[in-house]
Amino acid sequence: MGDDSEWLKLPVDQKCEHKLWKARLSGYEEALKIFQKIKDEKSPEWSKYLGLIKKFVTDSNAVVQLKGLEAALVYVENAHVAGKTTGEVVSGVVSKVFNQPKAKAKELGIEICLMYIEIEKGESVQEELLKGLDNKNPKIIVACTETLRKALSEFGSKIILLKPIIKVLPKLFESRDKAVRDEAKLIAVEIYRWIRDALRHPLQNINSVQLKELEEEWVKLPTGAPKPSRFLRSQQELEAKLEQQQSAGGDAEGGGDDGDEAPQIDAYELLEAVEILSKLPKDFYDKIEAKKWQERKEALEAVEVLVKNPKLEAGDYADLVKALKKVVGKDTNVMLVALAAKCLTGLAVGLRKKFGQYAGHVVPTILEKFKEKKPQVVQALQEAIDAIFLTTTLQNISEDVLAVMDNKNPTIKQQTSLFIARSFRHCTASTLPKSLLKPFCAALLKHISDSAPEVRDAAFEALGTALKVVGEKAVNPFLADVDKLKLDKIKECSEKVELVHGKKAGSTAEKKDSKPIPGRAAASGAAGDKDTKDVSVPKPGPLKKAPTTKAGGPPKKGKTAAPGGSANTGTKSKKGLETKEIVEPELSIEVCEEKASAVLPPTCIQLLDSSNWKERLACMEEFQKAVELMERTEMPCQALVRMLAKKPGWKETNFQVMQMKLHIVALVAQKGNFSKTSAQIVLDGLVDKIGDVKCGNNAKEALTAIAEACMLPWTAEQVMSMAFLQKNPKNQSETLNWLSNAIKEFGFSGLNVKAFISNVKTALAATNPAVRTSAITLLGVMYLYVGPSLRMFFEDEKPALLSQIDAEFEKMQGQRPPTPTRGISKHSTSGTDEGEDGDEPDDGGNDVVDLLPRVEISDKVTSELVSKIGDKNWKIRKEGLDEVAGIINEAKFIQPNIGELPTALKGRLNDSNKILVQQTLNILQQLAVAMGPNIKQHVKNLGIPIITVLGDSKNNVRAAALATVNAWAEQTGMKEWLEGEDLSEELKKENPFLRQELLGWLAEKLPTLRSTPTDLILCVPHLYSCLEDRNGDVRKKAQDALPFFMMHLGYEKMAKATGKLKPTSKDQVLAMLEKAKANMPSKPAAPAKTMSKPMGGSAPAKCQPTPAPVEDSVSSTLEAKPDLKKAKAPGVSSKAKSAQGKKVASKTTIKEDDDKSGPIFIVVPNGKEQRIRDEKGLKVLKWNFTTPRDEYIEQLKTQMSSCVAKWLQDEMFHSEFQHHNKALAVMVDHLESEKEGVIGCLDLILKWLTLRFFDTNTSVLMKALEYLKLLFTLLSDEEYHLTENEASSFIPYLILKVGEPKDVIRKDVRAILNRMCLVYPASKMFPFIMEGTKSKNSKQRTECLEELGCLVESYGMNVCQPTPGKALKEIAIHIGDRDNAVRNAALNTIVTVYNVHGDQVFKLIGNLSEKDMSMLEERIKRSAKRPSAVPVKQAEEKPQRTQNINSNANMLRKGPAEDMSSKLNQARSMSGHPEASQMVRREFQLDLDEIENDNGTVRCEMPELVQHKLDDIFEPVLIPEPKILAVSPHFDDMHSNTASTINFIISQVASGDINTSIQALTQIDEVLRQEDKAEAMSGHIDQFLIATFMQLRLIYSTHMADEKLDKDEIIKLYSCIIGNMISLFQIESLAREASTGVLKDLMHGLITLMLDSRIEDLEEGQQVIRSVNLLVVKVLEKSDQTNILSALLVLLQDSLLATATSPKYSELVMKCLWRMVRLLPDTINSINLDRILLDIHIFMKVFPKEKLKQCKSEFPIRTLKTLLHTLCKLKGPKILDHLTMIDNKNESELEAHLCRMMKHSMDQSGSKSDKETEKGASRIDEKSSKAKVNDFLAEIFKKIGSKENTKEGLAELYEYKKKYSDADIEPFLKNSSQFFQSYVERGLRVIEMEREGKGRIPTSTGISSQMEVTCVPTPTSTVSSIGNTNGEEVGPSVYLERLKILRQRCGLDNTKQDDRPPLTSLLSKPAIPPVASSTDMLHSKLSQLRESREQHQHSDLDSSQTHTSGTITSSSSSSSTTNIDDLKKRLERIKSSRK
Repeated sequence: MGDDSEWLKLPVDQKCEHKLWKARLSGYEEALKIFQKIKDEKSPEWSKYLGLIKKFVTDSNAVVQLKGLEAALVYVENAHVAGKTTGEVVSGVVSKVFNQPKAKAKELGIEICLMYIEIEKGESVQEELLKGLDNKNPKIIVACTETLRKALSEFGSKIILLKPIIKVLPKLFESRDKAVRDEAKLIAVEIYRWIRDALRHPLQNINSVQLKELEEEWVKLPTGAPKPSRFLRSQQELEAKLEQQQSAGGDAEGGGDDGDEAPQIDAYELLEAVEILSKLPKDFYDKIEAKKWQERKEALEAVEVLVKNPKLEAGDYADLVKALKKVVGKDTNVMLVALAAKCLTGLAVGLRKKFGQYAGHVVPTILEKFKEKKPQVVQALQEAIDAIFLTTTLQNISEDVLAVMDNKNPTIKQQTSLFIARSFRHCTASTLPKSLLKPFCAALLKHISDSAPEVRDAAFEALGTALKVVGEKAVNPFLADVDKLKLDKIKECSEKVELVHGKKAGSTAEKKDSKPIPGRAAASGAAGDKDTKDVSVPKPGPLKKAPTTKAGGPPKKGKTAAPGGSANTGTKSKKGLETKEIVEPELSIEVCEEKASAVLPPTCIQLLDSSNWKERLACMEEFQKAVELMERTEMPCQALVRMLAKKPGWKETNFQVMQMKLHIVALVAQKGNFSKTSAQIVLDGLVDKIGDVKCGNNAKEALTAIAEACMLPWTAEQVMSMAFLQKNPKNQSETLNWLSNAIKEFGFSGLNVKAFISNVKTALAATNPAVRTSAITLLGVMYLYVGPSLRMFFEDEKPALLSQIDAEFEKMQGQRPPTPTRGISKHSTSGTDEGEDGDEPDDGGNDVVDLLPRVEISDKVTSELVSKIGDKNWKIRKEGLDEVAGIINEAKFIQPNIGELPTALKGRLNDSNKILVQQTLNILQQLAVAMGPNIKQHVKNLGIPIITVLGDSKNNVRAAALATVNAWAEQTGMKEWLEGEDLSEELKKENPFLRQELLGWLAEKLPTLRSTPTDLILCVPHLYSCLEDRNGDVRKKAQDALPFFMMHLGYEKMAKATGKLKPTSKDQVLAMLEKAKANMPSKPAAPAKTMSKPMGGSAPAKCQPTPAPVEDSVSSTLEAKPDLKKAKAPGVSSKAKSAQGKKVASKTTIKEDDDKSGPIFIVVPNGKEQRIRDEKGLKVLKWNFTTPRDEYIEQLKTQMSSCVAKWLQDEMFHSEFQHHNKALAVMVDHLESEKEGVIGCLDLILKWLTLRFFDTNTSVLMKALEYLKLLFTLLSDEEYHLTENEASSFIPYLILKVGEPKDVIRKDVRAILNRMCLVYPASKMFPFIMEGTKSKNSKQRTECLEELGCLVESYGMNVCQPTPGKALKEIAIHIGDRDNAVRNAALNTIVTVYNVHGDQVFKLIGNLSEKDMSMLEERIKRSAKRPSAVPVKQAEEKPQRTQNINSNANMLRKGPAEDMSSKLNQARSMSGHPEASQMVRREFQLDLDEIENDNGTVRCEMPELVQHKLDDIFEPVLIPEPKILAVSPHFDDMHSNTASTINFIISQVASGDINTSIQALTQIDEVLRQEDKAEAMSGHIDQFLIATFMQLRLIYSTHMADEKLDKDEIIKLYSCIIGNMISLFQIESLAREASTGVLKDLMHGLITLMLDSRIEDLEEGQQVIRSVNLLVVKVLEKSDQTNILSALLVLLQDSLLATATSPKYSELVMKCLWRMVRLLPDTINSINLDRILLDIHIFMKVFPKEKLKQCKSEFPIRTLKTLLHTLCKLKGPKILDHLTMIDNKNESELEAHLCRMMKHSMDQSGSKSDKETEKGASRIDEKSSKAKVNDFLAEIFKKIGSKENTKEGLAELYEYKKKYSDADIEPFLKNSSQFFQSYVERGLRVIEMEREGKGRIPTSTGISSQMEVTCVPTPTSTVSSIGNTNGEEVGPSVYLERLKILRQRCGLDNTKQDDRPPLTSLLSKPAIPPVASSTDMLHSKLSQLRESREQHQHSDLDSSQTHTSGTITSSSSSSSTTNIDDLKKRLERIKSSRK
């Protein structure tokens, strides 16, 4: 008993597993009770038993097992999680239960299996049961078969798949065990009940006795279609409905299911395909051509036997079909014709859809053969063509069929009509759209008037069938002209017609779409497919019965269909509209009077026909009031208009009464439900009054109102026909005028162009000129919508009239049709309209082309003609081509069937004789025009070969080919060309002509398209190779085409496509892509485009009252016609109002039956928290796997079902990757709009994305990563923090992807990891990434290690988890990795830690092997050469790795207080690829001399000079920094994004294209005009001025000389430039930034412009010159006075030196100088006199007094004297203190001259100033006021703060401090930043050390100034020589000597230095102007601009090396003016070495 009591205490689940059978029995009993008690299917209790259920059913003890089975059954029935146990439990039941002797056990086992099927696990159950059929134990086989039979009987053939069962049936029938055979018989009978005769073929080979028995059983079965008696869970609602219905209407619904269920399995599907091609007789093709008919017969009989196989294997049957076709068409023996037709039937039946490709070849032949009278031939042909029809669609063969309709032979006409009738029976409303119905109806209408009765009858039958299929509304418009008798006949035929699908055409669609069966449609995807398949297979069986049961169907069925929307029944768009149309019967006058009297005042009705006009007028007024007050629903429109028409009606003589009457008609039409019946009553009267002078306008208003109520197309047709039945020309012309206006207001869609054209022709023939004029105006309006094809109808008019028409068309050319303003509101539920949009495009302009009579020329294309075209003799070939041209010319408009002509012409396109090639091209051009849009079908076989001709070497041939391609494209649109790989294959050919022509063509065509096929992406790789083609033209064309490719594909796709390029190519292409991105045009707007095309113009606009948001939907419906069917998704139409205007409506390609307008993520309160709790409580599986198993996917699906839109979930879990892409696209679209939803479902979204990481498809992966980047950006903006659950179920899988082989993906993953740090702590990320380093994938290890380094660098050691020691030990292990990249990454990461943490690292990493340690030490040593890593707070920005540039543009530095993310970026960029990642920042220019000469980096202690490896110039250009200069205050400006934008715009100012330049100037002008923004230009002034005077030079030398250029353009450009400059020079702070060299060139440009005589001749010329005058004055006043004075002196010197300059030029320069002299008294204190005197010294050295006196004019000498005199006057003797910059004062007479002047003035002013002269040493007058001192200091600090003069300022400050050691500069420093203060102090220290001759000190901080490279120093400020300690002066030559010594010490070459003459000797050469012109600067600026255009990427200079001193660099760079050509050459050299 002890044992017993023990297990009694155990919990139930443990009892169930106990080894004692009693314990288990007790456990199962208790479990059963528990299971029955649990009410909640999702209760956690169920999960406890999840793993035990298998044991329940497989218990070894039979008694216990029974109880276990009972408990298991209850579990499966009630537990939500039971589905997870299906496989194991069912296999347990099969192996351990079905072999039990107890019947009860077997029954329970079967019940459990059926219950699993009920809970939607049918497939798994069936799989296990089928496995059971292979068991050796017959008991098990019998039980499995029985279970399958019961399942089929109860659930039906939709749930239980029959195909696998039928496959094993024959084997069961062969079993030795009788029980198995009997069970097999039972299941065969059950299967037959569901699929009827489809079962016969698979069982044809079983024992005949068994077959006979089966046949007997089958006969006994009831004929009604079976219905399932048990339903899946998801269908149980349906079960309830069915029961209700059956109680209400008997077995009515049975019929409904009949059509749906019965034909689900198709016999064809169950068959094995047979291969017959190899079994054809060897001599078949010879025999079929034999002369003896018997031999031909033998051949055909052999084929007939083979094609009797019901299912044939696909293959190339082209030759066989061709042979059979030839027999049918040409054989004289009718018996053989019939036999061949039978063979074709067999082929079509056996191949089904695979035969479709041959259908087009055979159909015309068979139809023409119907001329045979013999019934057996006719019957064979009928069978053949019917079988062939089922393999293709009516659309595909429509052209062939229509072509035969015009045949003269009545039998052919009759049989064709009958064939059409039979074909229509197979169609549904959706497969027979209006566009297809229209041409058929037109052809059949001709036949109903045929003389032969059989032809008429056949046509009636066909039209009747069409009427039955699509309903009257669709067919009626085409039957408008048919008389009543014929119409009745058509309707009568229609009633007799029995459709193949019963009326299933409409009903299945309704049933599926209005979706009363939520589960079934979804549960078996196959069901839908099967339905569609069966459309094409007529079934003799139950189908025939369907209509009869249907006829008595319940009314409820009809009603459920209605709300589903008219679109799904197939009565497409128009019907949608016309359901709104009011249809009312004609009422008698009595009824009308009665109705009217009910709503009108009684007096009103009495006075209607009063003889007194006043009474009638009063009556009308009352009438009008009554109408105005009536409600729409109450208004009896017909009665009211009848009253108005009552005598005197429209014969009213008083115009006032008449006007009122007409006004009332308009009111009634607007306010009431106005029908066509009412309209008919008034139209005649309105048309009669339309020409009336007084009442005409009212009549037009009324017509417009009626048109709005009854649709314009109908109204217009009625009005036109009435007008032309009248004699009154005024009425006719006014009607035409009204119509012209109405078309503009209503748009053109739906109008019957044909009827109009005949009326317009009548009008054009009218004698009255007003009618003709109105007709021509109407044609003009029609031309807007229809396009040039309209003219074709009037080519036979008289020339005079034709020229008027042409003139009108000319007026309209280029105009766009106006947006329709009327006819929208009433009928615009967006659903139906979308339908309309899809339906109508053919009705507008395009069908004008359809109206043209087209000639069939295929009979003229004889085989003789074809062989002529292919003859060896070129003359005969030419004859052939001439004939073809003649045929096309004669026919004008031809049908698309042109026989063998395409292949013949294709051959001629590569004819060796170029003249013939050109002729062929001309013929193809003609062909395009003649065939119209139908030429589409020849694009692939003829159009693409034309493109090949674009590669011809002869120019004229290429031009002809291009013209031809354009002519084709005009007819076909671009879609056909861009689809498929053909175009990309052409682009692939490395033919430069072909490439440049094709790219040029694409660049022209792509911008006009609103959307393109996805295949365009195939061209991109070839486009990239064209970008690097050897041929310059190809490169240029490729660059031109680039933005347009990007416009359609998007930057992202294009950038991804660069992944496969070589690294060097990739960089170049990416730079070009960046450039193209800036120039990328936007896609053309939707509505306007469609209207300008000849298309149903108003359709798009009508489609959306709010065009903007729905743009997508329009573009998809208009561009891609195949989608039109989908666009009418019933979901959209039924819920149209909610969908309107939402973007989602356009995503109609997803499942049809869902509304996609709602949110895609549903916010479930606490949903996420609950899921997290479930996971913690192990109620669901934890998201942790190596590869996702099905149960994970199922679990996620279940979790998502409550919070993700159903349609999106279907996409997300679809088996095909395209659907995942769609889902991602939708998620991206909704990201911003549904933030809450996204965050609420974030855990599920991330889990779903992890599943995508396991997909093999790259496009899905890329899209997923793209989405993740956006997602994490959003999360960080929302300040969301990831939960642990989200992180742990996502990060590990993301890290797997960091090891992808594709670079692009790795980069994206790293970017995502970077962004994740903003929403999840880096310290928690660390362990995940650390885990990633253990991967087997070396790339993953590498990337993870790098990422760890970045984290440490950005966030410090705290991120290392669990402890820094453990983490580092883990990382250090990888130093010994066998993969080099991993080793490097590990070393770099530890070095990073070392840089942050110092030597402590060695303790933390523990013991390393000797080898590893030495590697690490070496690496640390190497890294020490670079500056130490930067602590987080440091303000210096690091180069960013290129990958982060796009993704993190928003995270670029925000000053020292930057956010963590940007630090992480910097860290990232340091780690990883430090060598490859640096690119020279575009703000930094390179010193050309240095780059050219340096060839290695030499390290030595002091000072370190700039050295570059030329080879590596494209790689890391390590530009060292100067050690003295700290970062200038402008440093931060340089890095801002605005700077790069401004650089880019400035670079465009100098553009050779006038418009580009003007645009850039206007942008800059905007900035300058706004005070707050003008500051942005600071630092860019020189650059801007350089660009400007370059543009001035360009105008002067190029544009002005260009005859073709419109001079107004030039004036415009001039005024922009001058306007900009004036704005600039009004802002003093900016104006003062201009440096001397730049001002010199600017003044030169302006003066040259003032003297340009060509400008004076222009109209506006004087104005320009006046503006320049004003500008020059501004420049003189506002610029830095020192700089401008210096510039003018140099200009004067240059102009006097150059013999070529005009004296006028020198004169103007001197005038400027005089003006400056006048300003001197005010400006003297701000001028740097030392510099000015140096300039004057140089001038006087070049021009001694004697030389000046020799000048023709005395002005120069007088100018110089005046200047010096003024300076002396203002400064007095102190002027002599300012000669410090002059080395050798004796070289010029300056000093002597000044002394003379001083003496002279002294003489005059007595000895007043003697004392002052003694104090000549002081710089500043000591007695000068304090204010002056402050001004002076302010000036100095201003210089220090400006980029150009910073050194000069420091030097002056040093001097000043030295002179006045007690001077207080504190007030100036305290307002500035700490940074600036330390900068000034350090600068002064450096100068002091220099002066003391101690060399220089290394900078203490890691901050270094890249400024040095940027600022090109002003030449004269280079070396300010200052008194040495000993007091003697030091000249520049001393410094040059010192530099030489330094260079030698460092082992550097001094040659270059020696080549340069010392400064002194330079000065003595008069020919060289000593001021460097801005050309040097210009070139460095230009190279910088060029780079800024190419790389909009910020990557800083590596600060690992130091710069040479500012002083030295500047002296060397600016001591001489370099020849511009020399500079150009050097730039070119550098560039070429880069490549």
